[in-house]
Amino acid sequence: MSLPQRRLGDLEISAIGFGAMTLTQTPDSDVERGTRAVHAALEAGVTFFDTADVYGPTGFDTPGGYGVNELALAKALGSWGGSLDDVVIATKGGHTRDGLTWWIDGSREHLRAAAEASRERLGLDVLPLYQHHRPDPRRPYRASLEALRSLVDDGIAARIGLSNATVEQIRLAAEIIGPALVSVQNEYSPAARGSEAEIDLCAELGLTFLSWGPFGGMREAKAFGSSFAPFAEVAAARGVSAQQVALAWQLARSPWIVPIPGASRPESVLDSVQAATLVLTADELAHLAGVDQS
Repeated sequence: MSLPQRRLGDLEISAIGFGAMTLTQTPDSDVERGTRAVHAALEAGVTFFDTADVYGPTGFDTPGGYGVNELALAKALGSWGGSLDDVVIATKGGHTRDGLTWWIDGSREHLRAAAEASRERLGLDVLPLYQHHRPDPRRPYRASLEALRSLVDDGIAARIGLSNATVEQIRLAAEIIGPALVSVQNEYSPAARGSEAEIDLCAELGLTFLSWGPFGGMREAKAFGSSFAPFAEVAAARGVSAQQVALAWQLARSPWIVPIPGASRPESVLDSVQAATLVLTADELAHLAGVDQS
């Protein structure tokens, strides 16, 4: 099965991605069910999968726990019987973990070591997309960007993405990284609309905007329809889920947006991918534009 495509630099990817974080985020995560979710995504035509070296359960223990999510995703992809030629795996580096505490390290040394470790865990010669997880407030952002550029120059990563970046940071990255910069991954949902300017800048620069947390977060995803009445109303009228409407609303916002909803169940995947072909009317979009949390 194929899905509508969107640009990612020189590539085309499915208009709906797969956020792999939920595969391993709790100590009791159902790995077998998560594998079925990955397979369901592949069968439905999803070609973009997003992970990170620090994704893992709350009991994450460093340094041996790094890459829990990357390894789980790689194993699930590898156990699928079909072709993976069109699959793009994106990972992130720049965060560190110490038990329950997340830290940030945007140094050249850390980013290079993290990228090389991710490449090995994912079993790739070159990382298709390597994303800077979050700016390091202790270091000049320019220095981190130059470190990311060196990963491309040295053949460790083919493309670079930013995450949790501002307009100013995106413009600086475009200057330093050049054509190898292909994406920005920021939070965006009906509950979190703070990246409107970044979305518009991505369209201006030809960068893909990868929206994380498109339902407002993992905990909020299940109750999304009851929290945002206009989305539930449009969904009821269409006979679809409120989550589908939320994704279709994002796709209509800009042709450069690719939402990456998390999923640990095949049923969630199959619901989300249907948003790629759900075209909302002008009246429906106007109704959703001024949504207030009920």
